Amino acid sequence: MAYSLVDCKNAFTDSLIRSQKIDDPYPLWQIDNVFPTEAVDELLDIKTKLTTMEYALGRREENNDKRGYFDVDRRRNVPACDTISNLFQDADTVQAIEEKFSIDLAGTYLRIEFSQDSDGFWLEPHTDLGVKKFTMLLGLSNDEEAHSWGSSIYRDKDTFHHNTPYKSNRAFVFVPSDNTWHGFNARTINGVRKGLIINYVTEEWRARHELSFPSNPIKK
Repeated sequence: MAYSLVDCKNAFTDSLIRSQKIDDPYPLWQIDNVFPTEAVDELLDIKTKLTTMEYALGRREENNDKRGYFDVDRRRNVPACDTISNLFQDADTVQAIEEKFSIDLAGTYLRIEFSQDSDGFWLEPHTDLGVKKFTMLLGLSNDEEAHSWGSSIYRDKDTFHHNTPYKSNRAFVFVPSDNTWHGFNARTINGVRKGLIINYVTEEWRARHELSFPSNPIKK
């Protein structure tokens, strides 16, 4: 591995400083160059079996048995997953996130999903309000047509606003509230839309096996 946790912390801190805030239809931050390039390359090279997903309901939970996480086992076996998990568990990183987005993450748990979406994928509009206290949607794919694979932003549950501009190593961040409507309106995906969904979730999160550090909540 040609990069360290310190390299990742420096890259992430710089990306927060240079982030762009969008206020319409709700506060949303675009963050570029989130990780060192070498880290993105290693994440893209993670060997996982692409299974056939069901896209009937437009909800990720309909494929719960096929989704992948930076859980304890993957952290143990994949160095890149362990480094990225430790980045977001790190006290300095947490403090930077709290100060940037005016939130308190004490007592929450880190959850990172490694998403792999293929043609036919769609997500109905939803807000993440509830047990999720922070959401970062980070694109990894650098396919030729990946620029059209951005998440869909909605003014309300029924009103489409725009698709975010997708780019490898670009993330969009929001603090879940009752108006943070987002999803993925159906469109062609020629390839695999790989990304990370990074959340801090409360103690009430039931699927403890998904958590990176299930016994270690974020501390002050």
